Amino acid sequence: MKIIRSKHFTANLPWGALDITKMNGITTRLHWTDQPYKWHINDGEEVFAVLDGRVEMHYRDTAGEHKVMLETGDIFYASIGTEHVAHPQGEARILVIETEDSV
Repeated sequence: MKIIRSKHFTANLPWGALDITKMNGITTRLHWTDQPYKWHINDGEEVFAVLDGRVEMHYRDTAGEHKVMLETGDIFYASIGTEHVAHPQGEARILVIETEDSV
């Protein structure tokens, strides 16, 4: 059993993570960041839940490039093949659920 107080989690580097669990090839990690990530496509699906802060999510699909502001409590689901990049607005804590060893 674990209790994690996500609001107090920090990391030494942007996108530093606390591994919460690995279940059947799926990882659940808590990330802290204050810097954008990089454009990427995951190896599978991804669930991206903002636990603290605000994140501007940029993503590309057949209609072009889009962006949406994710507030605390919002969830972004990236289906297979969704190219995306997260831009935190200050510090943010994000729960990410994805295939183990994904980008």
